[in-house]
Amino acid sequence: MFKQRLSRNMVQAGLTTFALVYHQTVYNLRNEHRNAVVGLLMTMLQSIIFVSVFMAMYLLIGIRTSPIRGDFLLYIMSGIFMFMTHVQTAGAVSGSHSISAGIIKHEPLNAAVLISGAALATLYRQMISCLVILALYHMMFNPISIERPVGAVALFLMSWFSGVCIGLVFLGIRPWAPQVAKVLTTLYQRVNMFGSGKMFVANMLPSFLLPWFSWNPLFHMIDQQRGYLFINYTPHRTDLLYPLWVSIGALMVGLLINFTTRKYESISWGAAQ
Repeated sequence: MFKQRLSRNMVQAGLTTFALVYHQTVYNLRNEHRNAVVGLLMTMLQSIIFVSVFMAMYLLIGIRTSPIRGDFLLYIMSGIFMFMTHVQTAGAVSGSHSISAGIIKHEPLNAAVLISGAALATLYRQMISCLVILALYHMMFNPISIERPVGAVALFLMSWFSGVCIGLVFLGIRPWAPQVAKVLTTLYQRVNMFGSGKMFVANMLPSFLLPWFSWNPLFHMIDQQRGYLFINYTPHRTDLLYPLWVSIGALMVGLLINFTTRKYESISWGAAQ
């Protein structure tokens, strides 16, 4: 019980870390609901509600066909799945741990394990939800065809990675200004409801409106993914490398803030909260 754990070599240390990440991921999955299956169903229900709301909005406006020649519902789901994966990952990572939390006092755990567990739990939930919804739609309503599935999955994973990087920045700000970090995280998620561009096609966007969306890496990722999903669409006004460089930049800034914060962060900071 009181024996300190020592790793004999790098392989053992790596396996120990992977085991910790696995158990932390499972803990995060079971933390939202006691039944893991119900937790996944709730995530699926959120995606279905989003799809239904946007479908109803399009029908009320009078838009009944996709602006891209292809399946209308696949066009809607492509933006919603990317949006939800990105913003939920950013929120999960930004609130993944605090030095004043009880779980961080257990020796084997560290910040990297907690951050990885939060990010992987969100990826697992969103990927299972995406696959199940697409499979049900394919079997029960309308067969779908994805032109380049490898590229589409790569963009999906990039949206998750981008959410992790941006969440790290908010996580670094949280110990210094907890309320400000929460407001910034919520504001970023709400701005992306419209700023992600999931409701329209970048090629058809007027030039005077493009600067309002081109700053957002998620806007580029959603548009580029639609180029992989649909054979009749080629993105001309978005860049595939822009979200990658923005994500790497956010990752470096987030790591710098977090490493600096750990030198000065104290449990007493959370005493007044």
